[in-house]
Amino acid sequence: MNKKIKILIIAGARPNFMKVAPIIKQILSHSLDPTNHHTQLEYLLIHTGQHYDEKMSDIFFEDLGIPAPDINLTVGSGSHAVQTANVMMKFEPICDQEKPDWVVVVGDVNSTLACTLVCAKLGIKIAHVEAGLRSFDRGMPEEINRIVTDALADLLLTPSTDANDNLKKEGIPDSKIKLVGNVMIDSLVTNLEKVRASQILNQLGLVKKNFVYVTLHRPSNVDSREGLTIIMSELERISDDIPVVFSMHPRTRKMCEQFCITFDENKKLRIVDPLGYHDSLFLTEAARFILTDSGGIQEESTYFKTPCLTLRPNTERPVTITMGSNKLTTIDRLSADIDEVLGFCTEIGQIPPLWDGLASERIISCLIDKTI
Repeated sequence: MNKKIKILIIAGARPNFMKVAPIIKQILSHSLDPTNHHTQLEYLLIHTGQHYDEKMSDIFFEDLGIPAPDINLTVGSGSHAVQTANVMMKFEPICDQEKPDWVVVVGDVNSTLACTLVCAKLGIKIAHVEAGLRSFDRGMPEEINRIVTDALADLLLTPSTDANDNLKKEGIPDSKIKLVGNVMIDSLVTNLEKVRASQILNQLGLVKKNFVYVTLHRPSNVDSREGLTIIMSELERISDDIPVVFSMHPRTRKMCEQFCITFDENKKLRIVDPLGYHDSLFLTEAARFILTDSGGIQEESTYFKTPCLTLRPNTERPVTITMGSNKLTTIDRLSADIDEVLGFCTEIGQIPPLWDGLASERIISCLIDKTI
């Protein structure tokens, strides 16, 4: 007897796109394989519109080859409460109409939490990709999203063993937890050929392993005049010795303007708009080291073994520190840590288990196994 499984896949913000792309690809691959005739997979891609800036959203759909979303909720920006409420109000009628077997949410953005809450109330099964990650800092909105989503989800798909341990400590039964690996690495592996064809180094006049790649956008770093001034001064300092490329998030640019922070942008300190997926990955692999506050870049740099300084007091991805190439830093330690990392080898660390490009296959297998 054939079983038809309907899946709604949620993408809300830029980091989600790299995670849903391989899942969609695997669903399509499953459908084309004649040996899978006993199960039919049907999906709808729902873009909540939490990120709607073309530079931050549309370019990633294009780079990743993701089909146009079937539904766009166009919620836009707003406070955490407003954004979450708007997603919930717009998503609930879709669930009532489509009656999915599974809703797949990824990551830790407001859209992840909002759609999970709707499904929990309606009795629709939720699968959380990237479950179990914890920074243990409830001052981070993302941490609240992670905890609530994992408490309500029916299937918790984890990227690393520390995530499994976190869930078990919170009382989640083993039957709901499945270690599948890091799905974002699936996107990286799939796109490596295109990544390495990027011309971004030539366009910026850079030499491999002789520049620093910077991405910073978290409010804790860019919403403080003092902190942002120190960061920009430090980047100017090191640009005397090594070129610096700062892919500047719109929020960071806005705060520089608001605080009247000026800097000597020259051929060695390059401020560029947010980069597409392939160009960003190319710089991540090619950089001497990376300065970031992005969760995803911590993982991508670990895969490439590129030294990475993460300007945060904690990380929900500790495996990037214990096994990978990542180190946490602070404003106070930034100068010393930069000088230290410049003394490292150009490649450090190891790739964690199951970061092998096959996580999406394991995810789809779990969804099927839990349905039939």
